[in-house]
Amino acid sequence: MSKNKEPVIGHITKGSVFLDPELFEPARGVELHMRAELLRGLEHWLKTAGTQAAAAKVLGVTQARVSDIKRGKITSFSLDLLVRLAARAGLKPKLKIAA
Repeated sequence: MSKNKEPVIGHITKGSVFLDPELFEPARGVELHMRAELLRGLEHWLKTAGTQAAAAKVLGVTQARVSDIKRGKITSFSLDLLVRLAARAGLKPKLKIAA
């Protein structure tokens, strides 16, 4: 949440909570939304990747980092690292820019 914004009681968010300007500064929200999408894709991939140790080997990280992915620890991963991990998992991450 933005440092300058107080929580909005009774506010209803439509779509991604990260894209709600009442909750996040727009640039930060877009980054968090992208990170969440990548993390969700990796979580889904982990369901078919076998053990955490096997997944860690494919991703080139420790088993503890795989555990962080499974637990959805979004703050533990930068956007660039999530892109690299998704690519290593064969997920083919793509960026689409719209005006």
